Amino acid sequence: MRQRIATLDFARGVAIFGILLLNISAFGLPKAAYLNPAYAGQPSSSDALTWAVLDAVAQGKFLMMFAILFGGGLYLLLPRGKHWIQSRLSLLVFCGLLHATFLWDGDILLSYGLIGLVSWRMVREGRSSQSLISTGIVLYLIGVAILLMLGFISTPKPGSFWLPGPAEIQYEQFWKLKGGLEAIRNRLDLLSSSLIAIGVQYGWELAGAMLLGAGLMRSTWLRGSYNLRHYRQLAALLLTLSLLIQIPAIYLQWHLGWDYRWSGFLLQAPREIGGLMQAVAYLALCYGFWPQLSQWRLARWISMVGRMALTNYLLQTLVCITFFNIFGFFLHFDRLHLLALVPLVWAINLLVTLTWLRYFRQGPVEWLWRKLTIKASGVELKMQE
Repeated sequence: MRQRIATLDFARGVAIFGILLLNISAFGLPKAAYLNPAYAGQPSSSDALTWAVLDAVAQGKFLMMFAILFGGGLYLLLPRGKHWIQSRLSLLVFCGLLHATFLWDGDILLSYGLIGLVSWRMVREGRSSQSLISTGIVLYLIGVAILLMLGFISTPKPGSFWLPGPAEIQYEQFWKLKGGLEAIRNRLDLLSSSLIAIGVQYGWELAGAMLLGAGLMRSTWLRGSYNLRHYRQLAALLLTLSLLIQIPAIYLQWHLGWDYRWSGFLLQAPREIGGLMQAVAYLALCYGFWPQLSQWRLARWISMVGRMALTNYLLQTLVCITFFNIFGFFLHFDRLHLLALVPLVWAINLLVTLTWLRYFRQGPVEWLWRKLTIKASGVELKMQE
Protein backbone atom coordinates (compact mmCIF):
# COMPACT_ATOMS: atom_id res chain seq x y z
CA MET A 1 0.00 0.00 0.00
CA ARG A 2 2.75 2.44 0.93
CA GLN A 3 4.57 1.78 -2.33
CA ARG A 4 1.40 2.33 -4.35
CA ILE A 5 0.76 5.67 -2.64
CA ALA A 6 4.37 6.67 -3.20
CA THR A 7 3.98 5.93 -6.92
CA LEU A 8 0.90 8.11 -7.14
CA ASP A 9 2.69 10.89 -5.30
CA PHE A 10 5.69 10.51 -7.60
CA ALA A 11 3.45 10.85 -10.66
CA ARG A 12 1.87 13.99 -9.17
CA GLY A 13 5.30 15.42 -8.47
CA VAL A 14 6.42 14.72 -12.04
CA ALA A 15 3.27 16.44 -13.34
CA ILE A 16 3.85 19.52 -11.15
CA PHE A 17 7.45 19.77 -12.33
CA GLY A 18 6.47 19.17 -15.95
CA ILE A 19 3.78 21.85 -15.97
CA LEU A 20 6.43 24.46 -15.19
CA LEU A 21 8.29 23.65 -18.43
CA LEU A 22 5.52 25.51 -20.27
CA ASN A 23 4.37 27.85 -17.52
CA ILE A 24 7.80 29.47 -17.31
CA SER A 25 7.18 31.00 -20.75
CA ALA A 26 3.78 32.23 -19.61
CA PHE A 27 5.44 33.92 -16.63
CA GLY A 28 8.35 35.45 -18.52
CA LEU A 29 6.90 36.27 -21.95
CA PRO A 30 3.71 37.91 -23.27
CA LYS A 31 0.53 35.86 -23.32
CA ALA A 32 0.72 35.39 -27.09
CA ALA A 33 4.11 33.65 -26.83
CA TYR A 34 2.64 30.60 -25.09
CA LEU A 35 1.49 28.99 -28.35
CA ASN A 36 3.01 31.31 -30.95
CA PRO A 37 6.82 31.64 -31.03
CA ALA A 38 6.39 34.13 -33.91
CA TYR A 39 4.30 36.52 -31.81
CA ALA A 40 6.86 39.34 -32.35
CA GLY A 41 8.17 38.34 -35.77
CA GLN A 42 10.30 35.48 -36.99
CA PRO A 43 11.83 33.74 -33.94
CA SER A 44 15.49 32.78 -33.70
CA SER A 45 16.47 29.22 -34.57
CA SER A 46 17.13 28.38 -30.91
CA ASP A 47 13.77 29.82 -29.86
CA ALA A 48 11.89 27.91 -32.56
CA LEU A 49 13.74 24.68 -31.78
CA THR A 50 13.02 25.07 -28.05
CA TRP A 51 9.34 25.58 -28.88
CA ALA A 52 9.33 22.48 -31.11
CA VAL A 53 10.89 20.23 -28.48
CA LEU A 54 8.59 21.49 -25.74
CA ASP A 55 5.59 21.12 -28.03
CA ALA A 56 6.49 17.47 -28.62
CA VAL A 57 7.34 16.44 -25.07
CA ALA A 58 5.50 18.83 -22.72
CA GLN A 59 2.79 21.04 -24.24
CA GLY A 60 -0.49 19.84 -22.76
CA LYS A 61 0.99 16.50 -21.68
CA PHE A 62 1.59 17.25 -18.03
CA LEU A 63 -1.66 19.17 -17.68
CA MET A 64 -3.53 16.12 -18.98
CA MET A 65 -1.40 13.87 -16.77
CA PHE A 66 -2.46 15.94 -13.78
CA ALA A 67 -6.10 15.89 -14.94
CA ILE A 68 -5.99 12.08 -15.14
CA LEU A 69 -4.60 11.93 -11.61
CA PHE A 70 -7.23 14.46 -10.50
CA GLY A 71 -9.95 12.18 -11.87
CA GLY A 72 -8.41 9.23 -10.08
CA GLY A 73 -8.51 11.28 -6.89
CA LEU A 74 -12.21 12.03 -7.45
CA TYR A 75 -12.89 8.30 -7.55
CA LEU A 76 -11.01 7.78 -4.29
CA LEU A 77 -13.07 10.53 -2.67
CA LEU A 78 -16.44 8.91 -3.45
CA PRO A 79 -16.71 7.06 -0.09
CA ARG A 80 -16.55 10.41 1.72
CA GLY A 81 -19.88 11.48 0.26
CA LYS A 82 -21.20 14.28 -1.90
CA HIS A 83 -20.98 17.02 0.76
CA TRP A 84 -17.26 16.41 1.22
CA ILE A 85 -16.57 16.31 -2.53
CA GLN A 86 -18.67 19.37 -3.34
CA SER A 87 -17.14 21.37 -0.51
CA ARG A 88 -13.63 20.36 -1.46
CA LEU A 89 -14.10 21.25 -5.13
CA SER A 90 -15.92 24.49 -4.34
CA LEU A 91 -12.98 25.56 -2.17
CA LEU A 92 -10.63 24.70 -5.04
CA VAL A 93 -12.71 26.93 -7.31
CA PHE A 94 -12.45 29.75 -4.76
CA CYS A 95 -8.69 29.23 -4.45
CA GLY A 96 -8.34 29.30 -8.22
CA LEU A 97 -10.40 32.47 -8.46
CA LEU A 98 -8.15 34.21 -5.94
CA HIS A 99 -5.04 32.88 -7.68
CA ALA A 100 -6.21 34.02 -11.12
CA THR A 101 -7.37 37.45 -9.90
CA PHE A 102 -4.59 38.51 -7.58
CA LEU A 103 -1.52 36.52 -8.66
CA TRP A 104 -1.41 35.02 -12.15
CA ASP A 105 -3.64 34.79 -15.21
CA GLY A 106 -2.40 31.28 -16.12
CA ASP A 107 -4.25 29.57 -13.25
CA ILE A 108 -5.53 26.00 -13.74
CA LEU A 109 -7.14 25.46 -10.32
CA LEU A 110 -10.38 27.24 -11.22
CA SER A 111 -10.91 25.15 -14.35
CA TYR A 112 -10.06 21.89 -12.55
CA GLY A 113 -12.46 22.74 -9.74
CA LEU A 114 -15.30 23.74 -12.06
CA ILE A 115 -14.95 20.69 -14.30
CA GLY A 116 -14.51 18.51 -11.23
CA LEU A 117 -17.87 19.72 -9.90
CA VAL A 118 -19.45 18.62 -13.19
CA SER A 119 -17.52 15.36 -13.52
CA TRP A 120 -17.66 13.81 -10.08
CA ARG A 121 -21.30 12.73 -10.46
CA MET A 122 -20.42 11.04 -13.75
CA VAL A 123 -17.60 9.28 -11.91
CA ARG A 124 -20.04 8.15 -9.20
CA GLU A 125 -22.64 6.92 -11.71
CA GLY A 126 -20.17 5.09 -13.92
CA ARG A 127 -21.25 1.46 -14.34
CA SER A 128 -17.73 0.11 -14.74
CA SER A 129 -14.16 1.14 -15.23
CA GLN A 130 -14.50 0.48 -18.96
CA SER A 131 -17.57 2.71 -19.23
CA LEU A 132 -15.72 5.53 -17.47
CA ILE A 133 -12.72 5.15 -19.77
CA SER A 134 -14.89 4.99 -22.90
CA THR A 135 -16.97 8.00 -21.88
CA GLY A 136 -13.82 9.92 -21.02
CA ILE A 137 -12.31 9.27 -24.44
CA VAL A 138 -15.54 10.30 -26.18
CA LEU A 139 -15.75 13.56 -24.21
CA TYR A 140 -12.11 14.29 -24.96
CA LEU A 141 -12.61 13.70 -28.68
CA ILE A 142 -15.65 15.99 -28.64
CA GLY A 143 -13.36 18.71 -27.31
CA VAL A 144 -10.89 18.04 -30.14
CA ALA A 145 -13.73 18.12 -32.70
CA ILE A 146 -14.92 21.48 -31.35
CA LEU A 147 -11.36 22.78 -31.67
CA LEU A 148 -11.34 21.79 -35.35
CA MET A 149 -14.76 23.35 -35.89
CA LEU A 150 -13.57 26.61 -34.34
CA GLY A 151 -10.62 26.54 -36.71
CA PHE A 152 -12.84 26.25 -39.76
CA ILE A 153 -15.25 29.01 -38.71
CA SER A 154 -12.67 31.42 -37.27
CA THR A 155 -11.49 34.49 -39.12
CA PRO A 156 -8.13 33.99 -40.82
CA LYS A 157 -6.96 37.35 -39.48
CA PRO A 158 -5.38 36.97 -36.02
CA GLY A 159 -6.18 39.28 -33.14
CA SER A 160 -3.73 40.85 -30.72
CA PHE A 161 -3.95 37.77 -28.47
CA TRP A 162 -2.11 35.81 -31.19
CA LEU A 163 -0.10 38.51 -32.96
CA PRO A 164 0.16 41.57 -30.69
CA GLY A 165 1.68 44.79 -31.89
CA PRO A 166 4.51 46.61 -30.09
CA ALA A 167 1.97 48.74 -28.21
CA GLU A 168 0.09 45.69 -26.88
CA ILE A 169 3.32 44.01 -25.78
CA GLN A 170 4.48 47.20 -24.08
CA TYR A 171 1.16 47.57 -22.28
CA GLU A 172 1.22 43.95 -21.08
CA GLN A 173 4.71 44.53 -19.72
CA PHE A 174 3.50 47.73 -18.05
CA TRP A 175 0.59 46.24 -16.12
CA LYS A 176 2.46 43.09 -15.14
CA LEU A 177 5.32 45.10 -13.67
CA LYS A 178 3.11 47.77 -12.13
CA GLY A 179 0.63 45.41 -10.48
CA GLY A 180 -2.23 46.84 -8.42
CA LEU A 181 -5.71 47.52 -9.78
CA GLU A 182 -4.47 47.79 -13.36
CA ALA A 183 -3.11 44.25 -13.22
CA ILE A 184 -6.24 42.92 -11.49
CA ARG A 185 -8.47 44.41 -14.18
CA ASN A 186 -6.42 42.82 -16.96
CA ARG A 187 -6.26 39.48 -15.19
CA LEU A 188 -10.05 39.54 -14.84
CA ASP A 189 -10.39 40.23 -18.57
CA LEU A 190 -8.14 37.26 -19.33
CA LEU A 191 -10.07 35.14 -16.82
CA SER A 192 -13.37 35.84 -18.57
CA SER A 193 -11.85 34.72 -21.89
CA SER A 194 -10.47 31.61 -20.23
CA LEU A 195 -13.86 30.71 -18.75
CA ILE A 196 -15.46 31.01 -22.17
CA ALA A 197 -12.81 28.71 -23.63
CA ILE A 198 -13.42 26.19 -20.84
CA GLY A 199 -17.17 26.25 -21.42
CA VAL A 200 -16.94 25.97 -25.19
CA GLN A 201 -14.02 23.62 -25.80
CA TYR A 202 -11.31 22.94 -23.22
CA GLY A 203 -13.73 21.78 -20.54
CA TRP A 204 -14.69 18.78 -22.69
CA GLU A 205 -11.06 17.66 -22.77
CA LEU A 206 -10.58 18.18 -19.05
CA ALA A 207 -13.74 16.24 -18.21
CA GLY A 208 -12.66 13.45 -20.55
CA ALA A 209 -9.24 13.19 -18.93
CA MET A 210 -10.80 13.16 -15.45
CA LEU A 211 -13.21 10.37 -16.34
CA LEU A 212 -10.35 8.45 -17.92
CA GLY A 213 -8.40 8.83 -14.69
CA ALA A 214 -11.36 7.67 -12.63
CA GLY A 215 -11.72 4.62 -14.84
CA LEU A 216 -8.02 3.82 -14.57
CA MET A 217 -8.24 4.12 -10.79
CA ARG A 218 -11.36 1.96 -10.62
CA SER A 219 -9.68 -0.69 -12.79
CA THR A 220 -6.71 -0.59 -10.36
CA TRP A 221 -4.37 0.51 -13.20
CA LEU A 222 -3.54 3.67 -11.26
CA ARG A 223 -3.05 1.57 -8.15
CA GLY A 224 -0.07 -0.10 -9.80
CA SER A 225 -1.61 -3.57 -9.77
CA TYR A 226 -0.69 -4.50 -13.36
CA ASN A 227 2.62 -6.17 -14.10
CA LEU A 228 5.64 -4.07 -14.99
CA ARG A 229 5.82 -5.43 -18.53
CA HIS A 230 2.30 -4.17 -19.24
CA TYR A 231 3.15 -0.62 -18.16
CA ARG A 232 6.42 -0.57 -20.10
CA GLN A 233 4.94 -1.95 -23.31
CA LEU A 234 1.99 0.43 -23.12
CA ALA A 235 4.34 3.38 -22.58
CA ALA A 236 6.44 2.41 -25.61
CA LEU A 237 3.34 2.00 -27.81
CA LEU A 238 1.64 5.24 -26.80
CA LEU A 239 4.82 7.32 -26.96
CA THR A 240 5.52 6.06 -30.48
CA LEU A 241 1.97 6.71 -31.70
CA SER A 242 1.88 10.12 -30.03
CA LEU A 243 5.09 11.34 -31.64
CA LEU A 244 4.09 9.95 -35.05
CA ILE A 245 0.92 12.03 -34.82
CA GLN A 246 2.50 15.20 -33.48
CA ILE A 247 5.83 15.58 -35.26
CA PRO A 248 4.30 16.20 -38.73
CA ALA A 249 2.00 18.82 -37.19
CA ILE A 250 4.94 20.53 -35.46
CA TYR A 251 6.82 20.61 -38.77
CA LEU A 252 3.81 22.08 -40.57
CA GLN A 253 3.36 24.82 -37.96
CA TRP A 254 7.00 25.82 -38.37
CA HIS A 255 6.76 25.57 -42.17
CA LEU A 256 3.62 27.74 -42.24
CA GLY A 257 5.21 30.37 -40.00
CA TRP A 258 2.77 29.67 -37.17
CA ASP A 259 -0.21 30.82 -39.18
CA TYR A 260 -3.09 31.73 -36.87
CA ARG A 261 -5.79 29.42 -38.20
CA TRP A 262 -3.47 26.43 -38.62
CA SER A 263 -1.33 26.79 -35.50
CA GLY A 264 -4.06 28.27 -33.32
CA PHE A 265 -6.66 25.62 -34.13
CA LEU A 266 -6.29 22.98 -36.84
CA LEU A 267 -2.77 21.77 -36.07
CA GLN A 268 -3.47 21.82 -32.35
CA ALA A 269 -5.76 18.82 -32.85
CA PRO A 270 -2.88 16.33 -33.43
CA ARG A 271 -1.20 17.74 -30.33
CA GLU A 272 -4.34 17.28 -28.25
CA ILE A 273 -4.86 13.70 -29.43
CA GLY A 274 -1.20 12.83 -28.98
CA GLY A 275 -1.08 14.70 -25.69
CA LEU A 276 -3.60 12.42 -24.00
CA MET A 277 -1.73 9.36 -25.25
CA GLN A 278 1.53 10.79 -24.01
CA ALA A 279 0.10 11.65 -20.60
CA VAL A 280 -0.95 8.01 -20.13
CA ALA A 281 2.47 6.93 -21.42
CA TYR A 282 4.26 9.11 -18.86
CA LEU A 283 2.13 7.58 -16.13
CA ALA A 284 2.90 4.10 -17.44
CA LEU A 285 6.63 4.90 -17.30
CA CYS A 286 6.28 5.96 -13.66
CA TYR A 287 4.60 2.66 -12.78
CA GLY A 288 6.65 0.44 -15.08
CA PHE A 289 9.96 1.61 -13.69
CA TRP A 290 8.93 2.37 -10.12
CA PRO A 291 10.93 -0.51 -8.57
CA GLN A 292 14.09 1.06 -10.03
CA LEU A 293 13.01 4.67 -9.50
CA SER A 294 12.12 4.07 -5.85
CA GLN A 295 15.78 3.34 -5.14
CA TRP A 296 16.75 6.86 -6.15
CA ARG A 297 16.72 9.55 -3.50
CA LEU A 298 15.56 12.12 -6.08
CA ALA A 299 12.50 10.00 -6.91
CA ARG A 300 11.58 9.86 -3.23
CA TRP A 301 11.96 13.64 -3.04
CA ILE A 302 9.70 14.09 -6.08
CA SER A 303 7.13 11.86 -4.36
CA MET A 304 7.20 14.28 -1.45
CA VAL A 305 6.62 17.16 -3.87
CA GLY A 306 3.56 15.24 -5.08
CA ARG A 307 2.26 14.99 -1.51
CA MET A 308 2.27 18.81 -1.48
CA ALA A 309 1.13 19.25 -5.09
CA LEU A 310 -1.20 22.20 -4.48
CA THR A 311 1.28 23.98 -2.23
CA ASN A 312 4.06 23.49 -4.77
CA TYR A 313 1.94 24.68 -7.68
CA LEU A 314 1.16 27.92 -5.82
CA LEU A 315 4.78 28.18 -4.69
CA GLN A 316 5.88 28.15 -8.32
CA THR A 317 3.59 31.11 -8.95
CA LEU A 318 4.97 33.05 -5.99
CA VAL A 319 8.58 32.43 -7.03
CA CYS A 320 7.99 33.31 -10.68
CA ILE A 321 5.89 36.45 -10.20
CA THR A 322 8.44 37.66 -7.66
CA PHE A 323 11.27 37.17 -10.14
CA PHE A 324 9.54 38.33 -13.33
CA ASN A 325 7.04 40.93 -12.10
CA ILE A 326 8.38 42.34 -8.84
CA PHE A 327 12.09 42.14 -9.71
CA GLY A 328 11.28 43.24 -13.26
CA PHE A 329 12.72 40.40 -15.36
CA PHE A 330 9.59 40.04 -17.50
CA LEU A 331 10.58 40.00 -21.21
CA HIS A 332 14.30 39.79 -20.34
CA PHE A 333 14.79 36.18 -21.51
CA ASP A 334 13.98 34.17 -24.61
CA ARG A 335 12.35 30.75 -24.49
CA LEU A 336 15.60 28.80 -24.22
CA HIS A 337 16.99 30.92 -21.38
CA LEU A 338 13.67 30.73 -19.56
CA LEU A 339 13.89 26.96 -19.75
CA ALA A 340 17.28 27.13 -18.04
CA LEU A 341 15.61 28.81 -15.05
CA VAL A 342 13.21 25.90 -14.48
CA PRO A 343 15.64 23.72 -12.45
CA LEU A 344 16.14 26.62 -10.05
CA VAL A 345 12.40 26.76 -9.33
CA TRP A 346 12.33 22.97 -8.99
CA ALA A 347 15.13 23.24 -6.44
CA ILE A 348 13.06 25.72 -4.42
CA ASN A 349 10.09 23.32 -4.57
CA LEU A 350 12.29 20.51 -3.27
CA LEU A 351 13.90 22.59 -0.54
CA VAL A 352 10.59 23.90 0.80
CA THR A 353 8.94 20.46 0.57
CA LEU A 354 11.71 18.55 2.31
CA THR A 355 11.94 21.15 5.05
CA TRP A 356 8.19 21.32 5.63
CA LEU A 357 7.53 17.58 5.63
CA ARG A 358 10.30 17.09 8.14
CA TYR A 359 7.97 18.66 10.73
CA PHE A 360 4.44 18.27 9.33
CA ARG A 361 2.38 15.50 7.71
CA GLN A 362 0.77 17.68 5.03
CA GLY A 363 1.63 20.74 3.02
CA PRO A 364 0.30 24.04 4.45
CA VAL A 365 -2.25 24.63 1.69
CA GLU A 366 -3.35 20.97 1.78
CA TRP A 367 -3.84 21.24 5.55
CA LEU A 368 -5.92 24.40 5.21
CA TRP A 369 -7.91 22.92 2.33
CA ARG A 370 -8.78 19.88 4.44
CA LYS A 371 -9.72 21.89 7.51
CA LEU A 372 -11.98 24.22 5.50
CA THR A 373 -13.55 21.23 3.74
CA ILE A 374 -14.43 19.69 7.10
CA LYS A 375 -16.07 22.93 8.22
CA ALA A 376 -17.89 23.50 4.94
CA SER A 377 -19.15 19.93 4.60
CA GLY A 378 -19.99 19.39 8.24
CA VAL A 379 -18.21 16.01 8.08
CA GLU A 380 -15.54 15.18 10.64
CA LEU A 381 -13.03 12.57 9.48
CA LYS A 382 -10.71 10.51 11.58
CA MET A 383 -8.83 9.16 8.58
CA GLN A 384 -5.83 11.03 7.23
CA GLU A 385 -5.92 12.24 3.65
